[in-house]
Amino acid sequence: MLQAGSVQLLCLTASSGVPLFSRGVSRQLPFSVIGSLNGVHMFGGGQGAVLSCCETDSGGRVVWKVFQESVMLIAVNGEQGGAVEDLQLRRLLENTWNCMVLVLGQDELVNARNVERLKRDLRSCYRLIDLFLEGAGDGMGDLTHCADCLLAPQPGPLQEALDAFTHAAESEFGCLLVHGKVVVATEKWWRLAPQEVVLLSALVRTFSGSASCDHPVFLPQGSPTVPLRLLRFQLLPGADLCVLCG
Repeated sequence: MLQAGSVQLLCLTASSGVPLFSRGVSRQLPFSVIGSLNGVHMFGGGQGAVLSCCETDSGGRVVWKVFQESVMLIAVNGEQGGAVEDLQLRRLLENTWNCMVLVLGQDELVNARNVERLKRDLRSCYRLIDLFLEGAGDGMGDLTHCADCLLAPQPGPLQEALDAFTHAAESEFGCLLVHGKVVVATEKWWRLAPQEVVLLSALVRTFSGSASCDHPVFLPQGSPTVPLRLLRFQLLPGADLCVLCG
């Protein structure tokens, strides 16, 4: 398993290699190293080869991935790893891109005209990205892309109450979360892409300081360019009711 604090996540523009942000270990990589990581990937692309991962002399791992030909994400793990760590690093890159789409929308990332403005906008993604960088709690949804769930002893009354609430809110998408895990959800909520259910559950865990909130979100697969509204109501500390509206 990846060790907390051992992974550094880099985000650059795919066309020019301009750094957009760096998250993870406190000691940041020098700009020359970041430039080299970007340069070797671009060189491989120019020769018709796609560089996806490599192992360092010390046993660390580096994984690259380009999304929508606009953003390059690089994960660097300084600890000795193997095939399992490669999978985790790839999942981390996928989750990071999905976090960015969820908060900002795909158009803002693909058609960014002002790099400095994009850097500022990406700050709103940091808390969510850090959650996945740290392992997204005690669940496995960040790795499996399947929602972590809790089995309630009597889910019937909870399901009935949730269905009634979402109907009153004129929505077919709703769920009850306890510490970021799904207890009950509507049928349409389960029809969302599994990665989207994981993302929305993680996003709710980043909310604090209010009993309710209305947050715009983009679904990476279902609605990457048109925002929806995520309504969240805190019933008890750690227990949240969520509804998606148009």
